[in-house]
Amino acid sequence: MIHVSEFKDLESLSIHKVGNASQEEALICSQEPLELKDEAISQLLLTYFIQPFTNSAEYFRFYHEADLQLNEIFQYCRRIFENRDNFHEQSVNIAKHLYKHSTHPKIKGGELYIAYFSKCLVDGEDVEAIGIFKSESRDTYLKVFLANDNYQVDYEDGININKLDKGCLIFNTEEENGYKVSVVDSISKQNEAVYWKDAFLQVQRREDSYHQTELAVNMCKKFINDKLPDQYEISRVDQVDLLNKSATYFKEKEQFDLDDFAQEVLGNPEAIQSFKEYKQTFQQEFQQEFPDEFDISSPAVKKQQKVFKSVVKLDRNFHIYIHGNREMIERGFDEATNLYYYKLMFENET
Repeated sequence: MIHVSEFKDLESLSIHKVGNASQEEALICSQEPLELKDEAISQLLLTYFIQPFTNSAEYFRFYHEADLQLNEIFQYCRRIFENRDNFHEQSVNIAKHLYKHSTHPKIKGGELYIAYFSKCLVDGEDVEAIGIFKSESRDTYLKVFLANDNYQVDYEDGININKLDKGCLIFNTEEENGYKVSVVDSISKQNEAVYWKDAFLQVQRREDSYHQTELAVNMCKKFINDKLPDQYEISRVDQVDLLNKSATYFKEKEQFDLDDFAQEVLGNPEAIQSFKEYKQTFQQEFQQEFPDEFDISSPAVKKQQKVFKSVVKLDRNFHIYIHGNREMIERGFDEATNLYYYKLMFENET
């Protein structure tokens, strides 16, 4: 997990302007790094760059289909980590690389900031870090000032330091595996936004507990919602009950064990066997593998809470939220109205 408070020193910063190449916008590179003389500005920049990564626990790594050494950003960062004197030269290379991939018509031009941090804390380890940040959105700010004993109002165009558009932190650890990388992209989730992760950075998720937990949660959800109804007559209430049990398992356990989960949540021997077989199908379909046993990541569980939707939707009239005892709800059919119904039992009403 990234501890934002431990980013105390922004030692080097180079700023370049990267336009959209397909729209003939320019690439403008600074001749030298920015001199950080004002402590207040340094702290504002730290807030702008680092705050979006608060308590981030999802990590990526640089990769290349042929050879990791062919990943350009990996190489530029490695040269900076090896020799700080290379910082500005490599920041220019990074800007040129981004410009080359800024060709989609919906990609906005903006300022690119390359930063070097001599020390930060990530997962309990003190390491160097390189930050790559891009600002694409501009905001209008009102400026109220006193002139000739009267207040005047003007406006300025600027960057909101609470809204980082795109960012990446590269930590100087696990170099042989493509470094430990954290990524932020808050502007767009559309297809054109993949240029930041896939084309420019070329990163993929690390196979750590966060990634494994996320895969397991999604597999369990798909098995309960998609696979079980194909094999057994199972009501939506029973499905929700299994989703609730799954959610409880991931929240309360420290380690995932495939056999333990299947026995505790599913119970039925046939369903257990089907679940274990489905794991192989799931891994092949999504081309992602995870072990039968791993440590559960609490941040991943928290992020995936929405997967376990405990709601039964009845036509367009009612939603029933089921959070507890499955035995307190019964489903039936009313022959007089030719409609289904649910009977809910409770002790107290609030």
